[in-house]
Amino acid sequence: MELFFLALLFFLMAFALASGYPVAFALPGAAILSILLAAFAGWLFEGNADEYFVQGGWEEWLAAGVINFRGVYWEVERDTLIAIPLFVFMGIMLQRSKIAEDLLVTMAQLFGPVPGGLGISVVFVGALLAATTGILGATVVAMGLISLPAMMRNNYSNALASGTIAASGTLGQIIPPSIVLIILADQLSNAVDQAETARKALHKESTGQFSMPSEFSVSSTSAGDMFLGALVPGLILVGLYMLFILVVALVRPKMAPAVRVEGKWDFAFWRNVVLALVPPLTLILAVLGSIILGVATVNQAGAIGAVGAMIMAGYRLMEGQRGAFYPAIIAGVSLVAIAIITSNYELNVKNIRTADDQFGVTMAVIAVAFFLLAVIWSGWRTFRIDNTLRGVMIDTAKTTSLVFIILLGAAMLTAAFRAFGGEELVREFLQTLPGGFWAQFIIVMAVIFLLGFFLDFIEIAVVVVPIVAPILLMDPSANITAVWLGVMIGLNIQTSFLTPPFGFALFYLRGVAPAALKTVQIYKGVVPFIILQLVALGIVGSYPPLVNYLPLRLSLTADTAPPPLNPKLQPCIEEYVFAEYAARGDTIRQAIARAQEQDLSYLPSNVRSDLQGAFKKAGATFGMLQAIAATEKDLKAAVPAYRPLHREVRALERRRRLLKKEIDLLSTTMRRLEVNQTARRDELQTEIAHLEDQRQALLKEIPAGWKDANAAFAKVRKADMDARRAYRRNVDAAYEPIRETIAVIGSAPALIALKTEVAGLRKALEELDRKAARKAVKDVVRKLNRVKGARRIGSSLNRVARTLRRRTPNMEKAQSQLAKAIERFDQDVAWRQRARTDLLPGLQTYEAAIRDTIGLRLQPKIPREQALFIAGCNANHRDISLNF
Repeated sequence: MELFFLALLFFLMAFALASGYPVAFALPGAAILSILLAAFAGWLFEGNADEYFVQGGWEEWLAAGVINFRGVYWEVERDTLIAIPLFVFMGIMLQRSKIAEDLLVTMAQLFGPVPGGLGISVVFVGALLAATTGILGATVVAMGLISLPAMMRNNYSNALASGTIAASGTLGQIIPPSIVLIILADQLSNAVDQAETARKALHKESTGQFSMPSEFSVSSTSAGDMFLGALVPGLILVGLYMLFILVVALVRPKMAPAVRVEGKWDFAFWRNVVLALVPPLTLILAVLGSIILGVATVNQAGAIGAVGAMIMAGYRLMEGQRGAFYPAIIAGVSLVAIAIITSNYELNVKNIRTADDQFGVTMAVIAVAFFLLAVIWSGWRTFRIDNTLRGVMIDTAKTTSLVFIILLGAAMLTAAFRAFGGEELVREFLQTLPGGFWAQFIIVMAVIFLLGFFLDFIEIAVVVVPIVAPILLMDPSANITAVWLGVMIGLNIQTSFLTPPFGFALFYLRGVAPAALKTVQIYKGVVPFIILQLVALGIVGSYPPLVNYLPLRLSLTADTAPPPLNPKLQPCIEEYVFAEYAARGDTIRQAIARAQEQDLSYLPSNVRSDLQGAFKKAGATFGMLQAIAATEKDLKAAVPAYRPLHREVRALERRRRLLKKEIDLLSTTMRRLEVNQTARRDELQTEIAHLEDQRQALLKEIPAGWKDANAAFAKVRKADMDARRAYRRNVDAAYEPIRETIAVIGSAPALIALKTEVAGLRKALEELDRKAARKAVKDVVRKLNRVKGARRIGSSLNRVARTLRRRTPNMEKAQSQLAKAIERFDQDVAWRQRARTDLLPGLQTYEAAIRDTIGLRLQPKIPREQALFIAGCNANHRDISLNF
């Protein structure tokens, strides 16, 4: 019966949508009705309202959607969706202030003489508007009103013209900042948590180990990562559109002829080009650049965009009037002043120490005040002229409310879907498909593409993604990143705006197109662009670095980058380091040999022993590389024969787990039955017995040699992992003493500066009372503990302090202990002074020679060169299924 109510859920939703009922109410309405009907049917026919739910009670599932929505979207840490109204405000403000219109007209004049130039200009402007407005309806309508008549007047093919405008208007859904990407990032962040839990459970079931190594964890994403990941695919799509139009113009010139520009390309023309192009480009750089450089979060970047759009609207609405650009000029000068001040002064109010600090803070306050004046001035203009600000605020509130109501409805629909076992059905269907991850992925992409013919992007993003994303992200055979999956889904969802019968871009264009343009021509015109979108989907899917590289590069080069010791970075770090050993091995060996030749006889025994051990371990590195090469060769040789067997057995085990879950659900249902429901109990017991027989049959299908093959492969894999762990421990032990010794020798001046205070303790013991002498000793100990490598001296002085703490201190013993401490201090000073001259330069040269190889793991931050390599390396997905 659960399947019946699951089908009823989809029927109610499809019926409501087909009848024109608002999406925001169709989704939760279908969920509520199906849950109530299932509860009523259970009470009527089985005497238990919870009978037709896979688990839990009907009241829980009825409230689950709202509870989940509140739990996810009201968390302070999950504030991604705050960016939506900010970017919506930015887009609507630019559209209402006619800045988008200026851009279209100017670019059409600029590209017109090129074959297909008018169409190329529409794509170019569509890309710019996508990066500034991101509002599909506004973009399509604006370009349809302005560009379509011009293209038809200049003998462009009606189909090509309409297809170009409709497709260009949809670029805002994949080119950041995009509402689609923000929603996908939010949905995927929750899916990652579920996928991580499922992958840990899979690892435990497969290997028997209680904890999964962190390098096998699922890669998460954020709105900023999604923006970065979608940037290159968005540009690829723009390039494909432009290339298609250019090819059509060259092959069939009559379909896209060159357009003669009216007027001259004089100073006034180029002035208009600059005024139309530079402000939007500046806004794009400010919004996306602040995210890419790590200066601002996505929410902060949205605020930057909203304020920037209002400033731009302030001068556009006053076009041709005196003082139109005053607020924009004040804002620009203020921002430049703020940038200069922040780069030259410390602006932390709590850290004001000098007159220069006070001056910097004062100037910053003045600059910010002028910037606020410009913002308020521009806001007043948008409020006063044509009631622009009020209209923008109302449209922003409507759009944002629509998005959030649909999100709430989708959360309720997803809860109902899970209540009837839909999630388990989807998981079972996908995981039992032959072909592994890619078969699952292709099916999901095909379903999303087909749903795009009938559903809006928000419904697809918030209904489909929470169901399928955890399944795809969990699979270790592909080990995809969440950002890659999000961008792939985003590219796929974009086709929903062009696919008939419910493509919204087609509706918007039809609404503003002249009667001479037939609806059939619009449908015909978008077909090549839908194909180009699928081509872009294939390109991005076949080469993941197009998505993954930029987010990884930003992450690894930022101030908050993970240290090189991060487990997920080790495979790529070792790939880089091993290549460096192969290229510079002789140079590194020579550096080790020269370091070993240095005179260490005057060093303290512990320091000398540490250095000698470090040199020895550095020399042993190359032998360990040979051991790793041997185990890696054995592992690669074992994989081809073992992988098919591993996949076969894991697939059988996965099917057995699914059957076990089904048995558990039936057992739960049976326990809920009343005592007198014997017929139903017998029926369930028969079904459970049948499923158990299937589980046993699957167990018999496991090849006889599986255990031996698995044990043999596990042994080879363990040998490779042990060799790599031994190498990592060795290089860390080879570098750490070098770094420590350099720091200790370098702290000699700080130690020498304490010589007078240490020597003065003799006088303190002789002249001061016990309490004051002890305090003097403790003060010196605190200062010594701040000096690198001086804790042993501090420990000697602490013995003096402990002796003085006794009620009847032995002053002779204290004097003797102090003498030993001073002697140790003098010895430390002596060897450090000599080492600064004789040893330190050689150690520093040696450290520089091994820093990016033997010492790379212990660096506080990944050097830029290595970070770029690791970003490129990790941008490719790595199959880790043999570890499960």
